[in-house]
Amino acid sequence: MQKTSARLLALLSLLQARRDWPGALLAERLEVSPRTVRRDVERLRELGYPIVAAKGPDGGYRLEAGSRLPPLLFDDEQAVALVVALQTVAVTGAGVGEAAARALTTVRQVMPARLRHRIDSFQVTAVEPAAAAPVDGATLSTLSAAIHAREEVRFDYPGGRPRRAHPHHLLTWGGRWYLLAWDPDRGDWRTFRADRITPRVPNGPRFTPRDLPGGDVATFVTSRFRGSESGWPCRGEVILNLPAAEVSRYTPDGFAEELGPGWCRLILGSWSWPALAAAVGRFDADFEIIGPPELKEAAAHLARRYARAAGSPPSALG
Repeated sequence: MQKTSARLLALLSLLQARRDWPGALLAERLEVSPRTVRRDVERLRELGYPIVAAKGPDGGYRLEAGSRLPPLLFDDEQAVALVVALQTVAVTGAGVGEAAARALTTVRQVMPARLRHRIDSFQVTAVEPAAAAPVDGATLSTLSAAIHAREEVRFDYPGGRPRRAHPHHLLTWGGRWYLLAWDPDRGDWRTFRADRITPRVPNGPRFTPRDLPGGDVATFVTSRFRGSESGWPCRGEVILNLPAAEVSRYTPDGFAEELGPGWCRLILGSWSWPALAAAVGRFDADFEIIGPPELKEAAAHLARRYARAAGSPPSALG
């Protein structure tokens, strides 16, 4: 019986590894007769695995998706990877945290004791990002299906009339989910926050996908969030009372030039002038703003705000 059970697991593992298996090749890999392979396939079917037989001189078998979820087979590494993913799913903002917790309990119950002990010692604390906005899992599923089917999506979105778009990619940025899509009404690429999308049904007509400029989703989206293809929309220059080598470690998108012992010139960009002023202030060092005027105005604005927050009157700033 143990030999038969081990052979069934080996057969199932082979069927999961590739789409089609000739019967003779399966028999060779398992070191059994084709008749034994047929019997083992029938046993797996009785357990709920939808295995179809291919007709022809060679014959063969294929494991297809079924109408219900049969017992699954994972190796040790896959099982641990699944547990880690389920424990950290909360930080994705996908709105499936409760379902992930139930799935984790289910997976743990069917694991052998040696794996349960291993995953019980691997506890991950998933901290929800402060800026993250949860997204309904059904919305993500709808958008994903439209991307796969190349169908136009129609949806309600804050700020005006219903929108339509040709979906290209779902992505995450800064703890939020976004839909990258071509907007046919505006003739340009757009990124929509998924938590603000309310899909309309049915979807629109099929479309021919456009090539993304540059071809790389990560590079294109990064440049869009920075405000332009060439870099940040707001760039400024300051003299900072810190060595350039120290500043460079925390400004991968900036340029730090050594000016003398303990001083450097820093050129940095950001998506807004207040954000740029705050980025400079985070170094906790004296600095002088070279320009432009917008950066000086933003720094003065933040100084007044911080003074009010600290309970100091605006006049104390001089």
